[in-house]
Amino acid sequence: MMPAVSVIMNCLNCARELPEALESVRCQTFQDLEIIFWDNGSTDESAAIARAYGPQLRYFRGERTVPLGAARNLALAEARGRYVAFLDCDDLWRPGKLEAQVALFEANARVGLVCTDTEIVDGGRVLSRVFARSAPGRGMVFGELMTRQWISMSSAMVRREALDGLERGPGQRVPEGGAGRWFDESLNVCEEADLFYRIAHDWELDYVDAPLTLWRVHGGNTTFRKFGQFADETLRILDKHRRLYPGYAVEHADLVALLTRRAAFQKAVALWREGRNAEARETVRPWRSSSPKYRLFWAASHLPGACFDLAARLYFALPAFLRR
Repeated sequence: MMPAVSVIMNCLNCARELPEALESVRCQTFQDLEIIFWDNGSTDESAAIARAYGPQLRYFRGERTVPLGAARNLALAEARGRYVAFLDCDDLWRPGKLEAQVALFEANARVGLVCTDTEIVDGGRVLSRVFARSAPGRGMVFGELMTRQWISMSSAMVRREALDGLERGPGQRVPEGGAGRWFDESLNVCEEADLFYRIAHDWELDYVDAPLTLWRVHGGNTTFRKFGQFADETLRILDKHRRLYPGYAVEHADLVALLTRRAAFQKAVALWREGRNAEARETVRPWRSSSPKYRLFWAASHLPGACFDLAARLYFALPAFLRR
C-alpha cells in the first residue's frame, strides 16, 4: 500500500543536526508516510544515522554530488505518496504539522500546495516568524505570491498531481535549457520559489496559521551577498513565465514592472558591494524617487563598499514599510 505522504530529505554532510530532524518526523501525529532520503555524497555519519531510522525511510545515494535542485528532482522521482512534503535536514517540524496539512488537502481537491507558519531560529533564540513579515494568501494567489513570497521550503507540502501537472498543464511546456522536471536546475537561489510560483499559477494555495516549522539559520543574514544572483534569476523566471503562459506580459503587467524594479535594486546592491558605486546608482536611476528604499540606497551608495556590512545590518533593522 502506498503512503499518503512522501517526505523528501536531501542531505550533504548533515550528521550534526540530522538526528533532531528525523526525530521531528518520528513524532508526527500523522504517520502514513515514507521518507525519501537522498544522500548527495556525504562523507560524515549521515548515512548511518539515516539507515538506523527504520523501514519508513528509503535511503538513496547519488553517484556524484549535484546541485540541490537536481538532488531534489532525483528524490522526487522516487516518491510514491499522493502528497509530498519537504524537510531540510537542519530544520524541524512540530508534531501536528503533517496532520494539519493533509486535512486541508482532503477538504479541497483544488488545493495544490499547503504551507505552515515558520519560526526562524538561531540556536535557542526565535528571530522571527515568516507570517509576521508577510501575511499569506489563500486561493488563486499567483500574483500575490510572486510579490511577497511567504513559503519556507520545510513548511511546504504539495499535491503530487500538481507536481506532475507542471509537465503537461494547460498552456504549459517544459522549459528548455536544463530546467528539470520539477525544480529548475538552471537556478541556484530561486529554484524553490520558482516551483511554488508555477504551482500557484494553476492551483489554489492554503496554509496552516500556526508555527509548525522551525527554520534553523546559522550566523548572520547573507541575503545581501546573493543579491546579484537573485536579480539575474528573478529576470530569468519572468522570461520563463512569458514563454509558459500566453498573454502573461499583459495580464500581469504590474507584476512584471514590480519584479523588474526589484531585480534592478538587487543588481545595484551587488554592484555597490563590489565598489562599482556609479554603476549601482545608474542601475536604479529610473526608480530613484519611487520609494524610501531607493532614496536610502541612493544616499548609501555614495559610501565606500567597505560600509556594505554595516549598511546591510541597518537595512534589516528598518521598519518593513521602508524596505518595500
